[in-house]
Amino acid sequence: MWRAVVVLYQLLALVRPQWAQDDVSTTAQNCSLDCVRQGGPGCQYCRISSGDVKNSIKAFGSCIPWPCFELVGKEDPQICQHYVHAPNDVEVEFVDEPNPDSDTIVVSWKPSYFGIAFLRGFQVSLQALGGTGVACQLFLFNRNLTLPPSHAHRVYKSDPFPGLPLGSQYAVTVMALPVPEEWEKFYRSRIFSTRTCAEKNSLEQCKTDWYPKNVTVEQKGTNVTVTFNLAPANLGIRRYFSLCYANSRKMYKGITPNFTKNKTHHSYQLHGLQEGINYTCEIAADEMDAVRKKFKVYVTHTQKDVSFTPSVDLILPLSLTVAVLLSAFLAAITKKTSTLRMIKLDIKPDIIKQNKETQEELVAPDKSSFTPPRLLICYSSCDGPAHVNAVMQLGAFIQQYMATQVCLDLWDFLSVAEEGSMAWYCRQLRECDFVLVICSRGLKHRSEPLEPQGDDEDEQAAREQNLDTSVLSSNAAVELIGAEVGRAKARGHDLSKYMAAIFEYSQETDIPIELRLVPHYVLTSDLPLLFSHLHGVPLHRPGGFLKINHITEEGFTKLPAGAALQGSIQEARMAMQANISVKGGN
Repeated sequence: MWRAVVVLYQLLALVRPQWAQDDVSTTAQNCSLDCVRQGGPGCQYCRISSGDVKNSIKAFGSCIPWPCFELVGKEDPQICQHYVHAPNDVEVEFVDEPNPDSDTIVVSWKPSYFGIAFLRGFQVSLQALGGTGVACQLFLFNRNLTLPPSHAHRVYKSDPFPGLPLGSQYAVTVMALPVPEEWEKFYRSRIFSTRTCAEKNSLEQCKTDWYPKNVTVEQKGTNVTVTFNLAPANLGIRRYFSLCYANSRKMYKGITPNFTKNKTHHSYQLHGLQEGINYTCEIAADEMDAVRKKFKVYVTHTQKDVSFTPSVDLILPLSLTVAVLLSAFLAAITKKTSTLRMIKLDIKPDIIKQNKETQEELVAPDKSSFTPPRLLICYSSCDGPAHVNAVMQLGAFIQQYMATQVCLDLWDFLSVAEEGSMAWYCRQLRECDFVLVICSRGLKHRSEPLEPQGDDEDEQAAREQNLDTSVLSSNAAVELIGAEVGRAKARGHDLSKYMAAIFEYSQETDIPIELRLVPHYVLTSDLPLLFSHLHGVPLHRPGGFLKINHITEEGFTKLPAGAALQGSIQEARMAMQANISVKGGN
């Protein structure tokens, strides 16, 4: 028995160096495509740039699977007739770089046992979720090189992918080459997120990732005082906000600290909180996408002290005195009212008209304390990027100058990628206070099949690929809205949550039939009406009218966001007209 153990130990000692040799990292060499084709000794594992293959295949920049026959199959077609399995253990490693606003990654993987003898190389692609940016790297083996199964323990690494924005999501895909025509297991994908600013640079160096860590709550009676730590001076944060909500009621409060008194902490008071109710509050910097700090507030019941119990002898004279004073006051009011009525009868109609004109004044909404309503904007991207840009500029203008929190999938692509676009739309439909559907020709004809413009099958396939999941989800969201409007109308419920709008280059016939029941506006001429709908304020009232200069038809273009909105609408109009002209000519 001991002899068998000794023999087994010697065998393991002989095999161990081979394991140690195989489980190593392999880095690509700088060599040319010609060297790979010719099978030279100095190019066993090479990185191939797009410049090396641009004369052979122009589509390398679009990250298509590597065509084996096109590059190395001409000399020996048999090396491209076998497929291999997808790589294993795909990992993403962050590399240190001096730029505080971006990350650099390196992708590593191991080849599969199956088909490793026919392996010709790897292609690594990196794509931003919710975007169109794609980066590719191509690595090839020498055409005369045949890998043994033991090389499946080797770790292969890509070149660095630099300049990735912080807090973004990406999908990295590693493909084994050659890629067969009918095979689905030749690649391995992984979704990852770049580090946040706080993870890379620490919280004190990040503007949107910073949030108050120390929040204390003190109550004196019904007055609640909140104290929090201010952001470091180098971040340049000058304003904050607080939001408390309970029982479907929200209370918003803007905070502007006085830095001359205290540069590290600030205290503010919460008013209007009801006793015996648990409030969930948030505090954050008044910056786009700032991280919010949550804390709880509970207003305890205050006990009223009773110092004495008055006797009947004291209450009776006091009650008689109050009754006499109240009777005298009512008599005086009655006499004054009669005098006013008599005076009113003697006033002439022209004097009334003149007095009404002189009393008319401008009324501005009260900005002291209100909760910004949440508005979900739905649209169709079938009308091209110019129309999508106009929708995005409209959302930016509404959020910046109409005191409204806008929810737009273009701004929340990380949540859309995490939840799925359809689940994201359903959640926003439940949580938002209002829903605005931007109607257009593409939205009206969303259910119609696309007609082919030619006989080219490649062009038809390219058009079908444009119908991505986001377009289908937005169309499904509009269907849900239409069904909800129909049910609410049938049950006699309020329809004010839903609105439809068209830009000036669209027609009212572009509004779907199911949305004809809700209020609809023409933008940008109806911006005041939209503001009135969102905030529930009347445009006219006796003796006054509502006028906000930056949403009037002549005043909104003086603002940077308004000018950008007008410019995007003009560009969308020209693109729409050009598209109609092309279709008419065909």
